Amino acid sequence: AIAQNVKILQTGDNSNVCAVDCARLRPGDVYLHHDEMDKLTASVRVFARARPEDKLEIVKSLQRQGLVTAMTGDGVNDAPALNQANIGVAMGIQGTEVAKGASDMILTDDNFCSIVTAVEKGRAIYAGIQKFVAFIMSVHIAEVLQIFFCILAGIPVMRTPLQILFLILVTDLPPSIALGMEPGEKTILKERPRPRTEPVVLNWMWVSMILNGVVLSAVIVAVYIGSLVYFCDGAIFQTEIDAVEGRDGKLMQARTVAFIALVWSENIRSYTSRSFDKPVWRDIFGNRHMQKAIFLAQVCLYAAVLIPFFSDEILGLSGVSIGGQGWAIALLGPLGCLVLCEASKPITGYQMRRYQQWLAVQQASGDEGMRKAGKDGCKVG
Repeated sequence: AIAQNVKILQTGDNSNVCAVDCARLRPGDVYLHHDEMDKLTASVRVFARARPEDKLEIVKSLQRQGLVTAMTGDGVNDAPALNQANIGVAMGIQGTEVAKGASDMILTDDNFCSIVTAVEKGRAIYAGIQKFVAFIMSVHIAEVLQIFFCILAGIPVMRTPLQILFLILVTDLPPSIALGMEPGEKTILKERPRPRTEPVVLNWMWVSMILNGVVLSAVIVAVYIGSLVYFCDGAIFQTEIDAVEGRDGKLMQARTVAFIALVWSENIRSYTSRSFDKPVWRDIFGNRHMQKAIFLAQVCLYAAVLIPFFSDEILGLSGVSIGGQGWAIALLGPLGCLVLCEASKPITGYQMRRYQQWLAVQQASGDEGMRKAGKDGCKVG
């Protein structure tokens, strides 16, 4: 009756087949052979009057079938099965210390609904890690491509090693950490369970990272070339700039514009990275840690380009000398990054849906192979 109330047994199921006494597992007090045991556990949804050793054997049988098992318990006799299960869940109020020690998770309120909340939080944390990796990889791919393009095209390298280090440690790191604390999306529980062997970075994520890295790189290279044309008297290539009078100061100005544009663009990219397929304006202020991170990155940016001696003598930047025109050119970077990164999201969204569909097919075929006998048996009336 309880199994029917909580819908473990569905309408039309034969309760005499889908719910059995655990004595079926051990006729004559001898447990069935593994093959017979696995066939029985695959077909039965409810086991009644389970001994402690019955619970352990059921968990082992389900694990032999490649399933991820969760076991809940509160007594000392539940400890072996709690320890054997992939996820042991003990009761925090009524549970014994032995049961808690053998478990992976403790329900402090003894409420099974808390398991759903824990699963949702776990998925949100995992998704935050994926967003962190996707963001940091995309911006680093972009930075490598920018330097590589400058060398290959024969134009002055757009930033010095010290500027690169400053970008990585000061302006890239805070937003990436904030992405790791991103709250979960509302649809996160509707996603298919992840296979245990699934890597953190999926194939569609690699496509997204490379695509966004190329977009960010192209935008900043375009801003840099425009800055060279504007500040270096129309010269772009290294050989031409060497002949320009006062080339060091003019090159510093062009690099400053590219530096500002990159920081702004990466800050925009951190906002677009909050979701792989949703528009950036949806719940844009939902992560308060992101607001703090962007504020910190902006403070560091203006300190790097405006504080005398630190900006020009140490970092080789000059935010004052570029004037309003330089800041306006730099603004083209984040605008282009925003438009193009958002334009690429439908591609990523399509790949995500295809992956979820593929995952559903794989899991359905696996379930069908392991559960076919159970489904047929439960419908016999």
